[in-house]
Amino acid sequence: MRLLKNLSKDKLAMTSLVVIVIIVAMGIFAPLCAPHDPEEVNMKLRYATSSWSYWLGNDHLGRCVLSRLIYGIRPSVLWVLVALMISVLVGAVVGFIAGYFKGKTDAWIMRLCDIMLSFPGYVMTLAVVGILGAGLEHILIAFVVMKWAWFARVIRTSVMQFSEMEYVKFAKASGIGNFRIITKHIVPVTFADVAVIASGSMCSMMLQISGLSFLGLGIQAPHAEWGMMLNETREVMFSRPELMLAPGLAIVIVVSAFNFLSDALQVALDPKLMTSEGKLRKKEVGKVVYEYSRG
Repeated sequence: MRLLKNLSKDKLAMTSLVVIVIIVAMGIFAPLCAPHDPEEVNMKLRYATSSWSYWLGNDHLGRCVLSRLIYGIRPSVLWVLVALMISVLVGAVVGFIAGYFKGKTDAWIMRLCDIMLSFPGYVMTLAVVGILGAGLEHILIAFVVMKWAWFARVIRTSVMQFSEMEYVKFAKASGIGNFRIITKHIVPVTFADVAVIASGSMCSMMLQISGLSFLGLGIQAPHAEWGMMLNETREVMFSRPELMLAPGLAIVIVVSAFNFLSDALQVALDPKLMTSEGKLRKKEVGKVVYEYSRG
């Protein structure tokens, strides 16, 4: 409730949250929202313009662009969310173990993370896809394999900071078990960092999966995906630019929404940032009033 109250003060954050909720709901209930079958081919409607039956027109195979755009939410957003959650879960477990117990456990885990992070993300993703073959599930596996180490390192830093607090030391001295200390005293205070880095990583993962699908390494036809839809409309990008505009705008809108929400979460979950932001705004307003009075 406190988080929503803080977010409600930021109109851009609330707008982004509403957009994300609507997009996710449309992806989950795609069969109910899509007006036509996204894989239905009708060559008579090839490159047909917008109409009451087909609001965004038809593609090179006469398929409904709007229906494919709605079904494209599933691989472009929903499945990326699933891969992100798995990565965060694995990274959180490893990060909490390394940051709380420290010592040799931390050293071994961090060396493993260093090895994983030493490889560029795109290169490793392409390597996994090259070994396992093209496909959405293989890209998602590559995301989980590459992302967990980054989450583990960030979360471990946050856990080490809070594990040195006086109340945590008091809980240890009182004989409270490690698992209870982690779940009751450390998880709640590190939730802010986890939420911020997760929402921020969502943007990069969506762009990566769209880019790989654009190159033909992601989801395969006839299934719909925004990056693949961009690839399919390259030949008519000047004569029918709206076919490329629809999936392109969808990617921009959703990525921007997650990006704005990530920034807002960082402020809403950190009282220090809220205070400093408020002071900064007051200074700016005071400066404007002062300049106005002089002018």
